[in-house]
Amino acid sequence: MKPLNVAIIGGGAAGFFAAISCKAHHPSANVTIYEKTNKVLSKVKVSGGGRCNVTHACFSNAQLVKFFPRGGNQLKKAFSQFSTKETVEWFESRSVKLKTEEDNRIFPVTNNSQTIIDCLVKETQKLGIEIRMNMVVSSIRKIDSIAVSDGIYFAPFEIGLNDSEIIHADKIIIATGGSPKLSGFKWLEDLGHAIVPPVPSLFTFNMPHESITALMGISVGSAAIKIQGAKLTSEGPLLIAHWGMSGPAVLKLSAFGARILNEMNYCFTVLVNWLGAMNEQQVREQLSIEMEFARARKTAGKNPFGIPNRLWLFFLDKLEISHEKKWSELSKKELNKLINLLTNDEYKVEGKTTFKEEFVTCGGVSLNDVSTETMESKKCLGLYFAGEVLDIDGLTGGFNFQSAWTTGYIAGKCVDKSANSDPIN
Repeated sequence: MKPLNVAIIGGGAAGFFAAISCKAHHPSANVTIYEKTNKVLSKVKVSGGGRCNVTHACFSNAQLVKFFPRGGNQLKKAFSQFSTKETVEWFESRSVKLKTEEDNRIFPVTNNSQTIIDCLVKETQKLGIEIRMNMVVSSIRKIDSIAVSDGIYFAPFEIGLNDSEIIHADKIIIATGGSPKLSGFKWLEDLGHAIVPPVPSLFTFNMPHESITALMGISVGSAAIKIQGAKLTSEGPLLIAHWGMSGPAVLKLSAFGARILNEMNYCFTVLVNWLGAMNEQQVREQLSIEMEFARARKTAGKNPFGIPNRLWLFFLDKLEISHEKKWSELSKKELNKLINLLTNDEYKVEGKTTFKEEFVTCGGVSLNDVSTETMESKKCLGLYFAGEVLDIDGLTGGFNFQSAWTTGYIAGKCVDKSANSDPIN
């Protein structure tokens, strides 16, 4: 029987894991990774500040799917096949020790993404997976029937590489990642797939005309933010950067609001409650206590909310409240303005900032066209998908890598439906 020829398009996290899963489940298959650049796993290299946030310590699939603005419901069954627990076990069984940090992000104990790269590359070498670099896919064509002519077998897929080379494959796994340009999905559209237009996700807010950027480096532990005129809210740590605002609260909001903010052309007003869950009445009560028991203390002194001092002084200056003024001297008008600023501060956002190497998009191949139990295309049988090429994206914290491991594992396993064993673990 002729060995199965499987082409993996894309040499990133999803592509490598798909190739490894494929070869582990189907040892007799010929598995080749085709990467368009001269580097593999480049996104793994720079992720997590060069440490690689492998996954997240969320071991309940019902909770795990809530971290995916798009694709969460479809991933429920997928995670039952390969989830965070299996990811941890897979890497640790290959001598990659992992650690869980306070925010539940999981990294290699070496704090070096090269550890993960070396593990994946070593596994492909051990399994005999071929890697071809500088291979740009220009076309994919499904051949209607399999034919044998003069002893030559024609596989059902014809792949054009670099506009000159033609190769054939029995099965194809697409793991090309997300793309900010629709042109990157042209040959998938030609095969009948609907493409959800890709737009950026996980970005920070640019505030070029806001003076708060002078406080770069200051963070608050829990702020609540929302977009004026839209039903978008988020809560969590917020970081002031030299370009505007960042941190988990902003990144979460940017992910869940990716399409809405794109429609706004990234120009909008963000409202900030610097005290997180506290409402105006609770803030008023807290300030009343301060005014009663610290009457002689200056407002510029220690504030009752634990706000970083430089940020607190910025608020006083913004409201034109003298640093020398005592709490007992605050007028009713000044008190109301202070309460409003603390719970409903306004900043104008004019653009976004993304880090190219860690670029994340929402959009891609519509999940309506894919069976998420096998990752096989419903439009073109024998074609499979893994990773960010799908209309799936997660929050920051290891979720996008987990999606890559999971979908890659399933796609690799399911290129031959007869595989029931689990030799990859």
